[in-house]
Amino acid sequence: MIVSFCDAYRSFTDLKRDHVLFSLATASNSNEFLIFWDEANKELESHVRERKTEYRGMDYKPNMWHSICTTWDSESGLVQVWFDGRPSIKKFSISGSTIRGTPIIVLGQEQDAHGGGFDINQSFVGMMSDVHMWHYILSPCEIQNYVDHLNFTPGDVINWSALEYQIVDKVLIEKKFETCH
Repeated sequence: MIVSFCDAYRSFTDLKRDHVLFSLATASNSNEFLIFWDEANKELESHVRERKTEYRGMDYKPNMWHSICTTWDSESGLVQVWFDGRPSIKKFSISGSTIRGTPIIVLGQEQDAHGGGFDINQSFVGMMSDVHMWHYILSPCEIQNYVDHLNFTPGDVINWSALEYQIVDKVLIEKKFETCH
């Protein structure tokens, strides 16, 4: 059972269309948690238990690495997106609710059914790295440490360094490119 959470990842793409970055589904709800880029409206959408919040003003440039961290507090119902280290305003989504059941997490595809029902027109094409998820909300300092590639506590729900995964279709796994200093 997930009461509150924080997820974080880095992505790099040249897409100029809608695409899904992160999808968590259970048998009872295909959109328990979803992060979606809406190209037409130039907004990042966070869906928690089918409730959508929209965030505009993100400088989501192609061919650049971006760090995205989304938090949801089930008690207050507040969702917040941190884009490249900058926090958005907090928006109300749904409160007093938990994510129950066996989750399936898919990167780069929306699940219209638990573990399936994919739409190629919403698929992510690009690179992803450093995917983490915590069952609690990180402090602003912890989020900044993640964004700045500093020492941070790895996710306790998803830990990129200890991830068990299944590759479906065309996926390339390679070592992360480190910027030279």
